[in-house]
Amino acid sequence: MKAIEYKGKKLKLPYELTEGEATADMTTRINPFSGQSIDLPRFAAIIYDTVIDLNLAAERKDSATGQALGFSDNQDDWQKVRDGINFFRQYFAKEYMVLLD
Repeated sequence: MKAIEYKGKKLKLPYELTEGEATADMTTRINPFSGQSIDLPRFAAIIYDTVIDLNLAAERKDSATGQALGFSDNQDDWQKVRDGINFFRQYFAKEYMVLLD
């Protein structure tokens, strides 16, 4: 699933989600650095979790190859991170400010 209808709007998803993941049930996520928490629909929480996982993997890949984080030859990996961040900036600005900014 690459799009979802939420609150009467069609949202383009940055990653594939299964039917079971694409629900609007509310859940909470906590920013590990600030300790702030915020509620968001389950599908957005899964995208947030994916962004965090992809970011960690890209950082590890850069570190393992001795390259500067985000300025490496691994731009395909970093683009996947940016795709998720841009999703939040476009559709969930408040949640973006709490969790990712």
